[in-house]
Amino acid sequence: MSEHVHAMFSDIAPKYDVTNTVLSLGIHHIWRRATVKASGARPGMRVLDCATGTGDLALAFKKTVGPTGRVVGTDFNADMLSFAPAKARARGLDVEFEVADAMDLPYADATFDVASISFGIRNVDDPVRALGEMARVVVPGGRVVVLEFGQPRGLVGLSYTFYSKFIIPFIGGLLTGNRKAYEYLPTTAAAFPCRQDFLDRMRQTGRYSDVSYRELTGGIAFLYVGTVQRP
Repeated sequence: MSEHVHAMFSDIAPKYDVTNTVLSLGIHHIWRRATVKASGARPGMRVLDCATGTGDLALAFKKTVGPTGRVVGTDFNADMLSFAPAKARARGLDVEFEVADAMDLPYADATFDVASISFGIRNVDDPVRALGEMARVVVPGGRVVVLEFGQPRGLVGLSYTFYSKFIIPFIGGLLTGNRKAYEYLPTTAAAFPCRQDFLDRMRQTGRYSDVSYRELTGGIAFLYVGTVQRP
């Protein structure tokens, strides 16, 4: 992540949660539940959530794995991450949060049963390397799940293009005071590989035995699932 993008996330961190809720009309909560379900997470499992931001997906995983499970949320940006522990405490959830780079995870091979990243892979300097690292720290047969924006087609695509080009920067700028951040985020989403192109990047790691995707909300978001190959 460039210093410019790092500074951008630090700047919008205090208003990040409320802005996400407003801009997505709350739909991101549905996407998050779909991600946890697709991961196959169960009570007692160990989960790593990369680019956890303010921790929402990590908290959702903790509710699923329960008190006997372990959830670690990591993010490259300490300012974003600083809001996560208080949210966990307020919900009575025991989640570990650590500053870490998704391209160089500080965990041993096969430490977790599941690894996830939501709306963060497109901000990583080398997505293929990060996807490989996530698979490395997951047990063989475990899953890596990626939730990311894509490029919807048809009428949904036309409507979303207008929304992302004009409405998101306006409202995002109004709520956070940083319009450029909310011009940058839709632009990167529109250019980032999706569908089979993203699956090809997962395959490039050589660490997955199976990869698949499904569209959410008409292709506004995509949920990718990779099964870590066995030796």
